[in-house]
Amino acid sequence: MKQALIVWGGWLGHEPKEVADIFNEVLGEQGFEVEVSDTLDVFNDKEKLLALDLIVPVWTMGKISKEQAGNVSVAVQSGVGIAGCHGGMCDAFRDNVDWQFMTGGQWVAHPGNDGVEYKVNVKYSSSSLLEGIEDFDAKSEQYYLHVDPAVEVLATTRFPVVQGPHSLNKAVDMPVVWTKRWGVGRVFYCSLGHKANIVEMPPVKEIMRRGFVWCAEGRAMAEAAKQKQAANSAYTGMGDSQ
Repeated sequence: MKQALIVWGGWLGHEPKEVADIFNEVLGEQGFEVEVSDTLDVFNDKEKLLALDLIVPVWTMGKISKEQAGNVSVAVQSGVGIAGCHGGMCDAFRDNVDWQFMTGGQWVAHPGNDGVEYKVNVKYSSSSLLEGIEDFDAKSEQYYLHVDPAVEVLATTRFPVVQGPHSLNKAVDMPVVWTKRWGVGRVFYCSLGHKANIVEMPPVKEIMRRGFVWCAEGRAMAEAAKQKQAANSAYTGMGDSQ
């Protein structure tokens, strides 16, 4: 059985407990054994993190120690997946650039604040992760992020929708859903999820479900690839000795 850890807390305006409850239910339905923690202290135990298949942060505008962030980073590099949404992952620790490098982006603005009506455009890419999900409308915060150019973008939204200091720039398609690698670990992010009711939207909930499953598969695949490489090396060595 795959092991997942959900860690929630930080700014309560994002309803982290309610979102964590939804994610707990989704993961349970996928057969995960889930631990839910409301403290970052769980990140102090590196060996515990290394034994997981998936880490799900639901923590906005908090403070994380260098050691805690480093332990999560090492775990993900080893093959443990990390997946999250909205400010719960990419506005979690504003003063920790290592976290931002790992997760692939950082929130910087949401022009118009909550209640902006915008479209999420699913993109065709080398990934089939969002296959079958159609473009959909959202009424929520529209996240403007600084994004790692290494990410694979699976969905976007067009800016500007509302006026602001960014409006005189040319129109841009801002990533909404992306994947990336951190070491051999898989990273998944969706910028939707300001409140629990947004996470409950059918396309958003399905996007998150797929992201969780995809990320959690990474560890087993990385271990299989490592074993295959070791077996090939051993076989080559036997040939050299003959």
